[in-house]
Amino acid sequence: MAERAAAEGSKTFSMAARSFPPKVRDGAHAIYWFCRHSDDLVDEAPEPSKARVALETWESALRTACERGYSDDPILSLFAATLDEFAVPKEYAFELLGGVRMDLDKNRYDTFEELRGYCYRVASTVGLMMSHVIGFRADALAYAEEMGVAMQLTNILRDVGEDYRRGRIYIPMAELRAFGLDAEGFPGDPRDERFRAMMRFQVDRARRTYASAMPGISLLDHHGQLAVRTAALYYSRILDHIERAAYDSVTRRAVVPKWEKLALLARAWAA
Repeated sequence: MAERAAAEGSKTFSMAARSFPPKVRDGAHAIYWFCRHSDDLVDEAPEPSKARVALETWESALRTACERGYSDDPILSLFAATLDEFAVPKEYAFELLGGVRMDLDKNRYDTFEELRGYCYRVASTVGLMMSHVIGFRADALAYAEEMGVAMQLTNILRDVGEDYRRGRIYIPMAELRAFGLDAEGFPGDPRDERFRAMMRFQVDRARRTYASAMPGISLLDHHGQLAVRTAALYYSRILDHIERAAYDSVTRRAVVPKWEKLALLARAWAA
């Protein structure tokens, strides 16, 4: 069921995970299933109050599962077993839930430092858990944290319009103001050169973040390097598609086509 959840929820993750050996792939699917369900508790709830109750119940169930090592819930049972099997620090999972809760408590970020804290919670924690499942050496965890930030920044830039329609603006307010934009009129016309300049700035920063994170892949155990490199190439290519669409991620959603993913897989294999 975890593998099916990954295949249905993220073709990018599912395709990249195929190169893991079976044991690591199973662990990756368990982590994805937990993270996806946690996120859906908020995004698919009919109203914030119900999402908050569901998330609190889920967090309590997670705590019990971690204490006992099992759960009646299939997602938590598999996830708790995975945390134990790979000695994954459990605080990462609770940090992730804290990030998910931020979407209920906060829909604006004043500075990039605030946004980075959110990115750490909802994305870097996933990379940190995955690093333990894959195996790592030296300073790999610092790079994994950076890769998570890069990927979450990519999600944010891809989903500007979708997030706005949900009442969320992740682009820091200080940076909107620096480009002559404001929350009241945001996102406005994506053809506005001020909007494009702001997006160009955001894309460039995300690319720099990928560049600083990529050296950490070589610090992972060799059997996990191909999948992580592939996922990083897939995600970073979304930035290229945003750029090709003249930075319009308000009326469009950047997608990397399958043929291009296969080409990137070949590139990752060569690397």
